Amino acid sequence: MKALITAGGHGTRLRPITHTQNKHLIPIANKPILNYALEYVRDAGIREVGIITNKEGGEVKEVYGDGSALGLHITYIPQDTPAGLAHCVKIAEPFIKGETFVFYLGDNIIVGGIKRFIEEFEKSNTNCHLVLAKVPDPERFGVPEIKDGRIVKIVEKPQKPMSDFAVTGIYIYDSHIFEAVNNIQPSPRGELEISDAHQYLLEKGYRVTFSEITGWWKDTGKPNDLLEANRLVLDNITTRIDGEVDQESNVTGRVIIEKGAKISNSNLRGPIIIGAGSKIINSYIGPYTSIDKNCLIEATEIEFSIISSGCVIQNQSIRIEASLLGKDVHILRANSKPLVNRFIVGDQSQIEIR
Repeated sequence: MKALITAGGHGTRLRPITHTQNKHLIPIANKPILNYALEYVRDAGIREVGIITNKEGGEVKEVYGDGSALGLHITYIPQDTPAGLAHCVKIAEPFIKGETFVFYLGDNIIVGGIKRFIEEFEKSNTNCHLVLAKVPDPERFGVPEIKDGRIVKIVEKPQKPMSDFAVTGIYIYDSHIFEAVNNIQPSPRGELEISDAHQYLLEKGYRVTFSEITGWWKDTGKPNDLLEANRLVLDNITTRIDGEVDQESNVTGRVIIEKGAKISNSNLRGPIIIGAGSKIINSYIGPYTSIDKNCLIEATEIEFSIISSGCVIQNQSIRIEASLLGKDVHILRANSKPLVNRFIVGDQSQIEIR
């Protein structure tokens, strides 16, 4: 079995972060989102991985190279234009070469990985296995209609959903999916929709089965989704303190303090992660916060936030909450106090608050 993972798209809902960074490289608990997908397929026993990139695609390739650092062999498949998920499958046919494969949207995170879904696919002798999750807003996704325990219809982003299930970004196929993607037509928005490919399989009598996610799953398409995914991942960490914590500091709850990090006269309340080389001075870092490598946090309170590498935050009189900062952001104290601080900031930005 092979894996096909998407890492293209322009991440318009995550701007300005994605003006200068591929959304799949945004850190969740100090690891790029794409790492989770790659680790899931590796842990399921898959070694051959195709990654769909934008036409340029260089940023992802620079990070992962040939995949050997993760125990994988990666092939990069550029998509010239964003023509839809079914188009991603279509252009990957030469890479798949008739094998069964997992198609995984690289901005999805799921507890427990994907091995059990692959096992269910193999046991059920099916042509297509979909992973479903109950969501409060199914109209954002492909939505299945289910009767007597079988999927009978799938509609992409319906105005009136037929169920409260979403088809998540985890699909497992045999080679019949290529018949589907080569026979469907573009949707009104000009894309080959993966839901139309699934509907084609249903109409042609191919077997489409499903599993339901019983834990959590997040499609990290919006800033709030990233923060929630960060919270869910941090909820499962185990304490590891490899950095320095002085006697004036207080650390409670589950924390990861990576090698080279220094904590001085600060209060850390987990679950949190502090990246290598970061310095926390006279500060409070509250639950569900990830601070990436080589940051400086001084005389500041932060909670429920994602702080990317190289950020400097100093002398903030109001706690920073529910915030997402790109790389090398500087937030410095100005002359007057704001009532609240909330930031979604792109790479290499600087903010002075008055």
